[in-house]
Amino acid sequence: MTVVVVCAGGPEEEVVSSDFLLSFNDAKFIGADHGTIYLLNRGIIPDLAVGDFDSLTYEEWQVVQERVPNIERHIPEKDETDTELAIFKALAYQPTEIILIGVTGGRLDHYEANLHILYRIQKMNPAIQIKMINNLNCLQFLWPGKHKIVSDRYFKYLSFFAFGDVVKNVTLRNVKYETTDEIIDIGTTRFTSNEIVGEYASISFSHGICLMIRSIDDKE
Repeated sequence: MTVVVVCAGGPEEEVVSSDFLLSFNDAKFIGADHGTIYLLNRGIIPDLAVGDFDSLTYEEWQVVQERVPNIERHIPEKDETDTELAIFKALAYQPTEIILIGVTGGRLDHYEANLHILYRIQKMNPAIQIKMINNLNCLQFLWPGKHKIVSDRYFKYLSFFAFGDVVKNVTLRNVKYETTDEIIDIGTTRFTSNEIVGEYASISFSHGICLMIRSIDDKE
């Protein structure tokens, strides 16, 4: 099992703690542009740094050159974002799971771009679990079929949304509010803030793309 953590350059307060990051045993770490500095600030030396690094100060760039063993620098005028380039590098490790951090908060256009990158890469690589995580949330796309959802002591709440089209024949088991052969319509809030009962839950559906969001209340 190979886990690759990609840290992008979103607002640093959105980036999870070093304890959370180090809980992924033997993970590979990739810094995307300023995300490289965020990893270094958490005591993690990334295996690779990717990007144009135009958001770094001269002093930060010097630190990256001194401490990061592998750097791939691109010109600012490019078709891909730094995050996208880093995800493609993550795929080269043939991982079973990719964790994206530093990709939420701040500019909404950047968040929307990262969400659609996640969708596109997940569609191209259905065998890899790809998750977008910050301090309060974990986002993941699900394709038709049955999915086991393991209980998480940190992310207490469980929500489901239709992405692009309705999700059909939705059956939820081992959750506080179970359903059988229901529909998740575009724009509905009905499937928000459910909770797992026991060690794991499951969702199955026959049609559509489901965006699953696991969350914790910021007051907890």
